[in-house]
Amino acid sequence: MIRLHDILDMVAAYNPEADLDLIKKAYVFSAKAHQGQTRRSGEPYLTHPMEVAGILSQMKLDVPSIATALLHDTVEDTVATLEEVEQLFGPEIRNLVDGVTKLSKIQFTTSQERQAENFRKMIMAMAKDIRVILVKLADRVHNMRTLEHMPEMRQVAIAQETMDIYAPIANRLGIQEMKIELEDLSLKYLKPDIYQMIDEQVRKRKGQREKYITEIKKLVGDRMREHNVECDIYGRLKHYCSIWRKMESQHIPFDQVHDIIAFRLIVESVQQCYEALGVIHALWRPVPGRFKDYIAMPKANGYQSLHTTVIGPSGDRIEFQIRTGEMHDFAEHGIAAHWKYKEGRLIDDKEEMKFKWIRKLLEWQSELSDPAEFLDTVKLDLFADDVYVFTPAGELLEFPRGSTPLDFAYSIHTDLGHTTIGAKVNGKIVPLKYQLRSGDTVEILRGKKPQPHKDWLSVVKTSRAKAKIRQWLRQEEQDKSSLIGRELLEKECRRYNISINQLLKNKEVENFAKSSSYDSTEALLSAIGYGKFSPLQIISLVVPHDQLHPEDRPKEESSVIGKIVQRLTRPKGLVKVGGMSDMMVSFGKCCNPVPGDPIVGFVTRGRGVSVHVSDCDKVLSQEHDRLIQVEWDMTQSAARVVRIRVMCQDRIGILAKMTEAITSEGANIAGASIRINDDKTALNSFDVEIKDLTQLRNVMKSLERVKGIISVERVRE
Repeated sequence: MIRLHDILDMVAAYNPEADLDLIKKAYVFSAKAHQGQTRRSGEPYLTHPMEVAGILSQMKLDVPSIATALLHDTVEDTVATLEEVEQLFGPEIRNLVDGVTKLSKIQFTTSQERQAENFRKMIMAMAKDIRVILVKLADRVHNMRTLEHMPEMRQVAIAQETMDIYAPIANRLGIQEMKIELEDLSLKYLKPDIYQMIDEQVRKRKGQREKYITEIKKLVGDRMREHNVECDIYGRLKHYCSIWRKMESQHIPFDQVHDIIAFRLIVESVQQCYEALGVIHALWRPVPGRFKDYIAMPKANGYQSLHTTVIGPSGDRIEFQIRTGEMHDFAEHGIAAHWKYKEGRLIDDKEEMKFKWIRKLLEWQSELSDPAEFLDTVKLDLFADDVYVFTPAGELLEFPRGSTPLDFAYSIHTDLGHTTIGAKVNGKIVPLKYQLRSGDTVEILRGKKPQPHKDWLSVVKTSRAKAKIRQWLRQEEQDKSSLIGRELLEKECRRYNISINQLLKNKEVENFAKSSSYDSTEALLSAIGYGKFSPLQIISLVVPHDQLHPEDRPKEESSVIGKIVQRLTRPKGLVKVGGMSDMMVSFGKCCNPVPGDPIVGFVTRGRGVSVHVSDCDKVLSQEHDRLIQVEWDMTQSAARVVRIRVMCQDRIGILAKMTEAITSEGANIAGASIRINDDKTALNSFDVEIKDLTQLRNVMKSLERVKGIISVERVRE
């Protein structure tokens, strides 16, 4: 356990003028508040805030942040109040403690609406004071380090939340050290068999690896001295999560991951970065396409370094990262490396602008009302890995990796995006699905009329472009439905010799529209076009019952939901619509939901309700008025067919072991296909009958435990 004087020594070393008495005072308050409390490990609870404060001290944060770390659980877990904290430590620390307490209550495994609201709260807290999220990240790091004491279900839930939310945030803030640790610890609990396999292989080769690192360091060090380049050289193993992702993306076993060792050169100046690069390239042949200059074009989070991969002495690929000491400090600690201790703020506005993505999200969260769309926006931005391209005028713009000319067009102006008909990259016409590369110069070819298409949603990468396309498609769909609704109503009006304009201005019709939450004539017409109301329903508001044609007189009043979907005389289904389980539903083939997935429905014309996973692109592009709340009927049990893709080594008996792994979890294989690759791997697709999401996860875990399996993934088509 870290001790108080260890924390004080660390803080005094990087900030000699720090108010250490404030940290001591926070320690005493926390010790009294948590007295008698223990963690699941049996240790005194005080060990946790102490370790969190120690992590932030290593990041060289300011005194209020260290004090907040010591106090962060007092208000939530003890009888202490925010008023007491403010009285003893002032308003700044009170606000920080309050911010961290609120973040601690956020759960990201709730419903779509709650999840979206929780993301909004997190973004608001980050925008208000970035130190809140830094304390929360340190809190999560220590909780992950001690996760073995939690029940298995909680381990998986916390690890998944860490992988999905907190590791990407650490990455976006440039805190690589923290991001790597969070990812590796998450992998340990999410993919325990894969983690153990990588760990065993790494330990087995430890002596061989250390010898290799020593040889390369000596060789590079000698050459650098010959060219008068002063540098420190470090060799390190790539972290486990990085190795696993490489195995998955390239469909290769551990033995074929050759560049698992990376070397880092820390030099004195930017000029020496490029000189060192020249020495490395003169020593070994560089791999084409593997050089990245993040010094000239820093990442969005401010990260700077030169990256190159070369063919080493044994024919293996070796990665080198070359940077200055200042760049290295920022790479490890990100935004925390630019903290001004006395004022408790960032050094200047330029440094703060490196994290403008937080402000972008803050702006967009006020524009996006649909929870699923907002979540999609946040996740896209958290996971962005950037490329840098030029406008024809030479302006440099950054985009997430995988972005296309359409993303470029929408980033310039919405109208330019809507009217795009083609693009030129580096003077040559390219398809709209062309993926931009760093250094490209992009020119957009535009037409006279807007023409966004649903297919564009699968082409664009940026959240802005997706949001604008969906917005246009929804408006277009609404306009079409409004036109259809008007035609249907006009036809009915002609039967009764009524003017449609007079009908729509009738007080009864206006009151009906308002009571049904339609605030305009066009919205009501659109609802008729969607089939939510029949034209006769509107006519009957102004025409007396006895004056209706006999065939038009309703035998009984129908509910709104009855107008949306038909009830069928068939067995109850897996999904409830409006609390009823005998509605006409279909499942979207685009996302193939299974019981347990978060779902949403949207009303189709004549085919009842189509059920999709909440973040399905097809749903996000629909008019919000057509969406309807649906839920799994957990009292019913019926299997859904899910496709699972498995990459494995081509070895005798492995197919039998895979089928055994699937059936051992009580799942039935409805179909299978196998393709053998030239590199002695096999790609297998299994159509498996699954009862719910828990069974699917168990099947995938069972497959991962089979020796020779490289990757297992659920396929959404």
